[in-house]
Amino acid sequence: MSDSNTARVFLERARYFLNVEYRTKIRHAVEAMPADALWLRPNESSNSVGNLLLHLAGNVRQWIVGAVGGAADHRHRAEEFAARDGLSASELLDALDRTLDEVEAVLAGLDPATILQRRAVQSRDLTILEAIFHVVEHFSYHLGQIVLVAKTTAPGSVHFYEDAGGKARPVWTELIRKPT
Repeated sequence: MSDSNTARVFLERARYFLNVEYRTKIRHAVEAMPADALWLRPNESSNSVGNLLLHLAGNVRQWIVGAVGGAADHRHRAEEFAARDGLSASELLDALDRTLDEVEAVLAGLDPATILQRRAVQSRDLTILEAIFHVVEHFSYHLGQIVLVAKTTAPGSVHFYEDAGGKARPVWTELIRKPT
């Protein structure tokens, strides 16, 4: 596979994970939780799901919409973690959706030949590829935390795979929202 094909496949997979799989799973997990669990912190050194949703929106906007796409960066990272209450689950998910829509527009318009260009983000000098890779893995990390909280606070309501003859068959794909 040529470098340009590799870059194209990388961008396609990043777009798929952020815009389809992770977006679907995070919405399902958060919507399954009781409302009073959204801003619950197990202890002062932990974050609530509300904090993690604010943080994910801030992170992907800063790294992709800002650093990769060239938009102005107005992020206040500390505020994402300082919040103790605020927006409802639906408001936080809608805000994350709007951010992921912006991310999709940036990534869809990105020329694969540019992924080795350098960008500055959070005092780091890295390639566009590194920035996108970071966002995908970072989103996955926090998605896992959110799923754990959802499974703990709403037992049995979050189920993404079914065992089918020893293979994990995805059932989360039935939850994908179709454009209206």
